[in-house]
Amino acid sequence: MSEAETDEPTFVVTKVNRVRRRHERGHYDRKTIYEILDAALVCHIAYVIDGQPYCTPTAFWREGDHLYWHGSSASRMIRTQAQGIPVCLTVTHLDALVMARSGFHHSVNYRSVMAFGHAHPIEDRAEKLRLMDNFIDRIYPERSKLIRQPNAQELKATTLMGMEIETASGKVRNTHVGDEEADYAAVPAWSALYPVTQVLGEASECPRQLPGLAVPEGMADYVPGATVDSVMTKAYRKTFGG
Repeated sequence: MSEAETDEPTFVVTKVNRVRRRHERGHYDRKTIYEILDAALVCHIAYVIDGQPYCTPTAFWREGDHLYWHGSSASRMIRTQAQGIPVCLTVTHLDALVMARSGFHHSVNYRSVMAFGHAHPIEDRAEKLRLMDNFIDRIYPERSKLIRQPNAQELKATTLMGMEIETASGKVRNTHVGDEEADYAAVPAWSALYPVTQVLGEASECPRQLPGLAVPEGMADYVPGATVDSVMTKAYRKTFGG
């Protein structure tokens, strides 16, 4: 846990973040919630514009108790969120498909988080540049030192949004087939659990690569067959510690 994080190990359970369905799968401790967030790269952010709900997928990252994402300065999502509206940021990892002996008990294994807060734009130029570097390094450790810094037009065209996590909850299913007891003997349906992982493929180098360039040390974990969530977790820890 970084110095930017609170000393409180768990989020207070409220009517907003309480897990109601299958409450035994709920998690409110920061360790579990932050591990799920840090293993992900893409989130979905829900918000309301003029009474109409929207849910936008985007890349994100966490620093301490804050979440960050970016977008075009001209986008409706960014312009609306910049007004300080409440948002809900969610992440889901699909871990397995579960085939049971009844439709009701078919399921999936997953790790998920719902984080709540109010969005705000990052206005300070130095802080914005720092966060833009962190965004790159969060995915590709130490890469911000190798690449060109954003120019004035790129900086103007990009808005960085931040959100303090006011409250959050995680929900995890990690179990095998679970049927009604009578169905195990009475229903002759083949049943199983299929693990699901997202893995990296072989790197396809840029056709205009300058000669003599080696793979950066920060990319050592990016090997074919590595799971994306493990690579994201390692990249996060290399950049932010923990």
